[in-house]
Amino acid sequence: MKRISDILKNYIDMAIVDAGFTLPLRTYSLDQPELSLHGHYATNVALTLSKDANVSPKDCAQKLIESLVIKNHKEIAKVELAGPGFINIFLSNGAIEEYVSEYQDNFEVFPARNESVLCEYTDPNCFKSFHVGHLMANTIGEAVSRLYAMAGYEVTRVCYPSDIGRNVAMGVWGVMQRKDQIPDGSVSLREKALFLGDCYADANKSFETSEQAKEDIIKVNQAIYAGSDEEVMRIYNLGRKWSLDYFDELYKMLGTTFNNFIYESEVSEPGIKIVREFLKKGLFEESEGAIVYKGEQDGLHTRVFINQKGLPTYEAKDLGNYEKKLELLPKASFYVVVTANEQNEYFKVVNTVAKKIHSELEGRLVHIGHGLMRLPEGKMSSREGNVIEAEDLIGTVKEKVKEKMSDLILGDDEKENVIKDIAIGAIKFSILKQAPGKDTIFDIEKSISFEGDSGPYLQYTHARICALLSKAETLGIKRNLSSVGERQVELERAIIIYADIVEKATKELAPQHIVNYLLTLTRAFNSMYGSQMILDINNKESEYYLALANATKEIIAHGLNTLGIASPERM
Repeated sequence: MKRISDILKNYIDMAIVDAGFTLPLRTYSLDQPELSLHGHYATNVALTLSKDANVSPKDCAQKLIESLVIKNHKEIAKVELAGPGFINIFLSNGAIEEYVSEYQDNFEVFPARNESVLCEYTDPNCFKSFHVGHLMANTIGEAVSRLYAMAGYEVTRVCYPSDIGRNVAMGVWGVMQRKDQIPDGSVSLREKALFLGDCYADANKSFETSEQAKEDIIKVNQAIYAGSDEEVMRIYNLGRKWSLDYFDELYKMLGTTFNNFIYESEVSEPGIKIVREFLKKGLFEESEGAIVYKGEQDGLHTRVFINQKGLPTYEAKDLGNYEKKLELLPKASFYVVVTANEQNEYFKVVNTVAKKIHSELEGRLVHIGHGLMRLPEGKMSSREGNVIEAEDLIGTVKEKVKEKMSDLILGDDEKENVIKDIAIGAIKFSILKQAPGKDTIFDIEKSISFEGDSGPYLQYTHARICALLSKAETLGIKRNLSSVGERQVELERAIIIYADIVEKATKELAPQHIVNYLLTLTRAFNSMYGSQMILDINNKESEYYLALANATKEIIAHGLNTLGIASPERM
């Protein structure tokens, strides 16, 4: 995608030199002003320059404006001085038509960088529920992966399921207490997953209230690591398979395809080996029978890497995980991990240790923490007090959407797919509309509104434009950006800045910028749609309206896809 801002920045830099100033060391802004009467772009370059040039901002701005005007750049219609020294830039009609047409028929992405990124996210736990926390991590991780891909990186998506450790041992022990209730092959994966989740929940309560159960679960954990008990391993392997197969169904539903899976069970031994090796080198210390890293030396905190039983903790396994990632993608520019905020301090320690073991990882480890999902009345919980399951939430939203769209005339299969896409889009949009580290306040009714700040609002506008373009084709009305008397300035302004928004979102790994932009674009289109007769075979300007409509449709589809949200053509 071409960025008109890149060309304008080049012109501004040329004007700085022509006016006798030195290019500023500080970055100056070039953004779209809030009001269209202030132009298509505005810059504070004069305020930045004046600090070093000992010239008033207004005088500095005037000299830059004179240079810009003298050059007579074809993309610029006029330049104005504003306020204490801001410069407003108005684009020519030719430039607007060129950049709007970028989004009509062909979407070019940013050029390939010949660089790679590894993104790890979702990371569910075998024998436990796939809950809304995993849904948050999956949604944010998928969007971040797509932003990296947009920026030209080759992206490898990795999932790191927990399939060994005390929590898994709890699940195995819980199933062992209910062996006579183990589902047979005729029940769905969903029912099997629910059974495992119930067994884990019961075992977790027993672990906290019964010393005998606690002792037995610890023994089961040791038996799984050793692979020494036939009955334990039978139940472990059965439950692990059910869990992983169920997770695969959810990934498909959510639109995520992982390139690789790294399992905790395969990095446990490598993790132990690394810790013991670097214990000898002085990186770790022994403490009360465990092996720890004293993080206080780095302004952090102490964490255990091998416990008193000689078993690896999550910390040691994460070191093994990094070894595996380096084998998969040794020269990645970034190794990204998306988890809940509660692991922020944990990753500060683990990543510090990883960089001391592998100095080449310095500057390449990225941890993105996400917040909780809450209902307007507070934290989202199930009856048992645990966070609600992802599929339960999706199912609830689907039912609400189905009620709302009861008169939708589509075939059964298509209707079911559209309802699913809208429900998942509503949830993902709600998660992504604020910065990843913030909590999501999930209001179901607002999330599925076709008129508010929601995913379905964007999806409905996309479907509306698809229908509009289809009817225009039937009527024989073509698309032509030059067929215009009065221009749709707000919509044009929204369209031409999309490439800038994508660049900002990719640089900051901030999907919310695309969310907020798409809402602005869609409102601008619907304003035009409500005030103009778009399809009028007797009005040449219909060709112009349709060109804007098509560009809007392409951007909505592209933006939603970048967020991991589907764009139905019929709703």
